Amino acid sequence: MNEFFGRKIFNLPTSSKRSRSRGRYSIRSQIKMADIYTIIEKARKTGKIEKGTNEVTKAIERGTAVFVAYASDVEPKEIIQHISILCKEKNIPCREVESRQKLGISAGIPVSASSVAVINAGDAEKDILSLK
Repeated sequence: MNEFFGRKIFNLPTSSKRSRSRGRYSIRSQIKMADIYTIIEKARKTGKIEKGTNEVTKAIERGTAVFVAYASDVEPKEIIQHISILCKEKNIPCREVESRQKLGISAGIPVSASSVAVINAGDAEKDILSLK
């Protein structure tokens, strides 16, 4: 038990599944993730994307999202937990990537992004179809 500004803070046990190290991903899945990052970059340059969990959720519910990617290193997991379920309901391709920082960079923002939705694929349309 720790104290923070005079208040007692309890140390709760953490799950071993909370964070994924780079070592848990195989080379094949890392190549697929690189493909996902390049798909998002292509869509950003030639089409339209939405960044952030709130915007992505709205795009999925409205049916405007063509492809969705979300990061596995988001804490707490509840922030992005609903995205894959919504995508299954709406038949939207959805993939998990390893890093929020890389997802933010591929989305063209200087901060990390927990999720990105491709609205208009542009030149990345063939790449998205090959993922299905």
